[in-house]
Amino acid sequence: MTFGEQPAYLRVAGDLRKKIVEGSLPPHTRLPSQARIRQEYGVSDTVALEARKVLMAEGLVEGRSGSGTYVRERPVPRRLARSGFRPDGGATPFRQEQADVTARGTWESRSEQAEASGVIAERLGVRAGDRVMCTKYLFRDAGEPMMLSTSWEPLAVTGRTPVMLPEEGPLGGMGVVERMRAIDVIVDNVTEEVGARPGLAEELHVLGGVPGHVVIVVQRTFYASGRPVETADVVIPADRYRVSYHLPVK
Repeated sequence: MTFGEQPAYLRVAGDLRKKIVEGSLPPHTRLPSQARIRQEYGVSDTVALEARKVLMAEGLVEGRSGSGTYVRERPVPRRLARSGFRPDGGATPFRQEQADVTARGTWESRSEQAEASGVIAERLGVRAGDRVMCTKYLFRDAGEPMMLSTSWEPLAVTGRTPVMLPEEGPLGGMGVVERMRAIDVIVDNVTEEVGARPGLAEELHVLGGVPGHVVIVVQRTFYASGRPVETADVVIPADRYRVSYHLPVK
């Protein structure tokens, strides 16, 4: 397979990236100026600028107003384990999102009724515009924002029941499986689709990160006898976490 000759700006960016990864340009070091890159690599101003843009888009460097461009501190990704396992007695939202039994954390949430968009309606098997309960979560680990989650439940299932509000009532915070069981809806299946995309500005503002940073998105849906009873988008910063699955073999 032949890839052809690499554009000059990618060649320059690749060499600078190597220096950052190997440590010859350690965190907090100022990136060589555009003029220095031009001289050192024998390229034009345009090529030098494009190379710097590549490193910034990759999150390896950051601009500091009035100071220059510096190598970013690169976090060591932590493991975020997911599993179909649910502990006896119910799972809090934080535990529901992690399979690691030692995981501890806090969360805040806000629920409100809404109309299902076309996409959410399709995922829940309802009509666009049908009423749903939308709950937004922010999860923290040791005080650090680590994950966002937005869930939608059809009010045709939970409306006017004790579990209509996921975080309130006698089973508030106990997780989808236990809450649904309380109203005789038996969850027997869950699917997850994992993808990645650039983080939205409002997501990165909460989770931390610079524009263009990639997030992992887990699209999860709970089913009861084939009927979707809850769907959610879980958003995780890709530079700080790796999603690990433990799947039982039957």
